[in-house]
Amino acid sequence: MATQNRPQVMVMLADFMFLSERARIAELALNHRLPSIYVRREFVDARGLLAYGSSRIEVSRRQAAYVDKILKGAKPADLPVEQPTTFELSINLKTAKALGLTIPPTLLFLADEVIR
Repeated sequence: MATQNRPQVMVMLADFMFLSERARIAELALNHRLPSIYVRREFVDARGLLAYGSSRIEVSRRQAAYVDKILKGAKPADLPVEQPTTFELSINLKTAKALGLTIPPTLLFLADEVIR
């Protein structure tokens, strides 16, 4: 299907199954000249173009706070559901160059991490 109707971009959703194959997935996207966006920065380290997702550090802190409350006797059902509030943007300029893309300076300025 993808070879008949050539995609213009690849968006990879968060899934631990994909995370374990991140190098293969990023390389495949690069070989097929597909700009790619991911939820986890590990894909950018593996030559993916860019990642935008919740801060793993902040999510871990919030998880620890929940565990602490539960261990102190709180009922899990009584704890509020929280949404991430801190997000991180990572960009791989080597991949952008390989794809023939120019990343706007304003986007580079906003990035939390830029791989040169």
